[in-house]
Amino acid sequence: MADLFDTAPSTDPSPSSAVRPLADRIRPMRMADVIGQRMILGPDGPLGSMLLAGSLSSLILWGPPGVGKTTIARLLADETDLVFVQISAIFTGVPDLRKVFEAARLRRDQGRGTLLFVDEIHRFNKAQQDSFLPHMEDGTILLVGATTENPSFELNAALMSRAQVIVLERLSLADLERLAQRAEKELGRKLPLTPHAREALLEMADGDGRAALNLIEQVAAWKTDQPVDVPAMAQRLMRRAAKYDKSGDEHFNLISALHKSVRGSDPDAALYWLARMLEGGEDPRYLARRITRMAVEDIGLADPAAARHCLDAWAMYERLGSPEGELALGQAVIYLALAPKSNAGYAAYKAARAEARRTGSLMPPAHILNAPTRMMKDQGYGAGYAYDHDAEDGFSGQNYFPDGMKRPVLYTPVERGFERELKKRLDWFVGQRLKRGG
Repeated sequence: MADLFDTAPSTDPSPSSAVRPLADRIRPMRMADVIGQRMILGPDGPLGSMLLAGSLSSLILWGPPGVGKTTIARLLADETDLVFVQISAIFTGVPDLRKVFEAARLRRDQGRGTLLFVDEIHRFNKAQQDSFLPHMEDGTILLVGATTENPSFELNAALMSRAQVIVLERLSLADLERLAQRAEKELGRKLPLTPHAREALLEMADGDGRAALNLIEQVAAWKTDQPVDVPAMAQRLMRRAAKYDKSGDEHFNLISALHKSVRGSDPDAALYWLARMLEGGEDPRYLARRITRMAVEDIGLADPAAARHCLDAWAMYERLGSPEGELALGQAVIYLALAPKSNAGYAAYKAARAEARRTGSLMPPAHILNAPTRMMKDQGYGAGYAYDHDAEDGFSGQNYFPDGMKRPVLYTPVERGFERELKKRLDWFVGQRLKRGG
């Protein structure tokens, strides 16, 4: 198993240990040895508190590849004295599931519990997911599913209601450094890298412990008397090394330069900073996400098509990959830089959040509440509600804020782009509301 974690060096002197993958050789034997995921494994975390209480429920482990989902599931079984059974949704069909459930039932009858670990659980269809339910309910299995996809979209509501979702995070650079140190203890030697090359190697792993161990194993096999620098390492690994620290000051300086160039309507500067980040090894998906944020924050409703352009460029990158897909990101940056700018929607949203925090206990006015029961009707729910489609110009002018709350002004559109038209509409509604006393 390719895992990512902190454990004591192997003392097995047998020749077979030399041919086992490094990740398998340093697999942790205790939950306390796992690197990363302290927020969920610590004594106050969801899994840590379950283990301390001796009461484990069915779980869905959601996180990116290489963060320890399989290892954590195996160790949960060890620490709760359950039989660990692992299957993959990719290779398991309904007949296989029946055999797994029957074996678990026999164990239960003999007084042994089963922790069934299902890798890629989101790949099971609805009927297959439903087949787990009765066996979860009667205690035949304790299900631990692993997925890289959002469970809310990929798993059945019935299954989700019977399992707690645990979110695992990518490993930090500090976590990966600890992993590298444990690997070096197992190997009995330091990696032949300069300090900058070592950092670049861990950056290449991008939070994936499995990828980090694979890279470490390749580097450890090099026969060299001198430490290898960044360019030589990148050439040997056939991987592009980052030319700047993606988590340090230069990273934030360059994304700030890109954002402010877009905001300042300078497409040439925006393209330059985009290119600098791509040349430095930045993840284009990170850039796609930040570019989309720029559309929402700095352009907003002045050009509603801007966000759509960014999402389309993001999708094109996912379909085309590098380097062709990066052209779509460049074109999105040009579009954003030349689009009319407005942060009115962004400012209105922040103001609304502040107003909600200040007045969060106020009830909606009774006339806009539904009254599905007789008691609610007797309490005045829905009484006096004016149906806007029946009103003059399709606008009743009623108050929709809580009773007694002074009406705030949150959205103030600018006289640029499409917001010029929205301002005309808003001014008309405000005028009509004043006329009708709303």
